[in-house]
Amino acid sequence: MTPTIFIITLIAAVVILTFGTLKLKIHPVIALFLTSIFLGLCFGNSLLETLAKINEFFGSTLSGVAITIIFGAVIAIGIQDTGASTSIANFFIKLFKGKRLELAPSLTSFMVALSVFGDIAMVLTAPISSILAKRKKINMAKIAPYVNLGLTLPHGLLPPHPGILAVALLLGADLGKVILWGTIICVASFVITYMLTIKKMSKAEFIEPLPEFSKEIETVQENATIKELYIKEDNTPSTWMSFMPLIVPVVLISAGSFGKMIFEEGSYAYAVLSTVGDKVFALFVGVILMMFLILGRKPKVIKVAKKHEPISENSSILEISTNNWLTRALKIAIMPLIVTGMGGAMGGMLRENPVIDELGMMVAGTDFPKLLIPFILSAILMAVCGSMTIASMTAAALVAPMLGILGISPVAATLAVGAGSMVFWHVNNSGFWIMTSLYNFNTKQGLKYFTTINGLGGIVAFAILCILSILGWA
Repeated sequence: MTPTIFIITLIAAVVILTFGTLKLKIHPVIALFLTSIFLGLCFGNSLLETLAKINEFFGSTLSGVAITIIFGAVIAIGIQDTGASTSIANFFIKLFKGKRLELAPSLTSFMVALSVFGDIAMVLTAPISSILAKRKKINMAKIAPYVNLGLTLPHGLLPPHPGILAVALLLGADLGKVILWGTIICVASFVITYMLTIKKMSKAEFIEPLPEFSKEIETVQENATIKELYIKEDNTPSTWMSFMPLIVPVVLISAGSFGKMIFEEGSYAYAVLSTVGDKVFALFVGVILMMFLILGRKPKVIKVAKKHEPISENSSILEISTNNWLTRALKIAIMPLIVTGMGGAMGGMLRENPVIDELGMMVAGTDFPKLLIPFILSAILMAVCGSMTIASMTAAALVAPMLGILGISPVAATLAVGAGSMVFWHVNNSGFWIMTSLYNFNTKQGLKYFTTINGLGGIVAFAILCILSILGWA
């Protein structure tokens, strides 16, 4: 197969995927499956060989992300049931002394999104955003786009989110470095994007918060004290305890990665840090920390939990966390897991084609800036397929064989792919519809505010990455 035929085949595959999901309303899992079969047959495999490869790539993709996604969902459920998200929001209200209050839910979303995936975090932060907007009569157009940015930056750039995690593993990037530089890029990109756009967003059309979240909330006076702005919820965990299940896993993974660079393989320190820095172990520690948040508030947690799954009033902490929470977490996690696995199958079909090496050599022979390649590939794929996870994984599959020729580090390539996956976030993305429905936006308003702010955030993130790469830090 020539590079030209490969490109034509890839374009056709993207058209099939897009047409199937948007026009025919086929579920993404089936659309990805059919597209993978199309690629396998076009690449010269028999139907039986193609199905075997799909099964192989599906399984290998899930083996790297399945448990972390499930544990992340358990943490998300715990944050909701224990009231930890309320404590985090109130912390930011106090931090900003009641001013620039639109940043409170935005930074809450950023913190929640560190360990859980976007759709869950959207649901967790929507009531917080609506309550604060109603409490101080803030335009939702001034809050929601930054909440969304706070969610998508970690989703695109920080493990353990499935897409960027799979990309890091596929490209052989050091997970600790991806987390370190990804965190720096996320924070800097959020701040810069906020500063560039807040003046314009302050003049945007007024959008009320969703009544279901805010109808019982009273608007406070302009001169209201900080205490009057707090979200009222009884028996919530302390701020530092609320943060622990989110921050500790990230710290452990980073420590494990840096430990591998500092200590020699085979040493005791290397073994210990490798164990605690394992992503599955780190997320499991986060789950254990969530269990501790039940202490002293078990009746409250049971009252919330039993609304979703049957549970006895006398249930133990272990039963709550390993039964009720896990059952609910599996319901949330199953779809991201299947879509991620099937996206990996499609990416595997592309990745194994030897013509990619020729494409890499062709691109390397041009004057096109090399770091732009993973960024643009990811952005284009996001525009047409509507999934940050699928776009980033497919882009990584195309970039992986080119890394040596392009001369860019696996970490830089991983983060470039992640930044690109943010740029064309629009109507073919499920998160778009979750955000518009939960934050009371119509489709036009969603495109006007969510898509543009998110796109700018991705471009700013890539610009920061370019600076880090030039300096030799990423």
